[in-house]
Amino acid sequence: MTTEQQHLETLSDIKRIMERSSRFMSLSGLSGVFAGVSALAGAAGALALFHAYYQRWEIRGHYDDADFVQLRLNLILLGLAVMCMAFFGGLYFTWRKAKRSNLPVFDVTSRKVMVNALIPMIAGGAFIVGLMYNNLDVLIAPSCLIFYGMALLNASKYTLTDIRYLGISEITLGILNVFFLRRGLYFWAIGFGFMHIFYGILMWWKYERQTTEE
Repeated sequence: MTTEQQHLETLSDIKRIMERSSRFMSLSGLSGVFAGVSALAGAAGALALFHAYYQRWEIRGHYDDADFVQLRLNLILLGLAVMCMAFFGGLYFTWRKAKRSNLPVFDVTSRKVMVNALIPMIAGGAFIVGLMYNNLDVLIAPSCLIFYGMALLNASKYTLTDIRYLGISEITLGILNVFFLRRGLYFWAIGFGFMHIFYGILMWWKYERQTTEE
């Protein structure tokens, strides 16, 4: 190895060390894939709930307020279950990647990622509760996508830059959903399901494949 190559390698090592100290690098692509699969399972469950609801309506022959309230409650519980599954799955795969790479899971940078993601997500959660209170249900799906995209965009300053592009994609999809309001479940499935799977595989291929093969 020539002296010039040694210098270049040293500079690359310094760059990697600086990046590790300023960015959370343990985020696993598999956590994105798991979140995407969970979201698609949730979308399928929601579709089944809607189908059963309209079947009951057709048999009954008229709208029933109590049945609609029950549908709303079931959808909220389903959404919370999917969110918990995605969160704990993501936590497990990230912990596994950190262990394999000898990197910390909970440190200053991971706390920055969490805080910067939580601020738009909490604001979005409060906004969505307000929409539900005013019976503006058709705006829930686009709001979920837009605020989640903002959370990813905000957190991307302290983790893998790919997250920034996922955030922009989610915001764009949420804005498109505003123009197709009664198709929220399909946009929800694309944004939280297929896009997570796509970005998860991409991140795994770029950052984890070599570690797994070793």
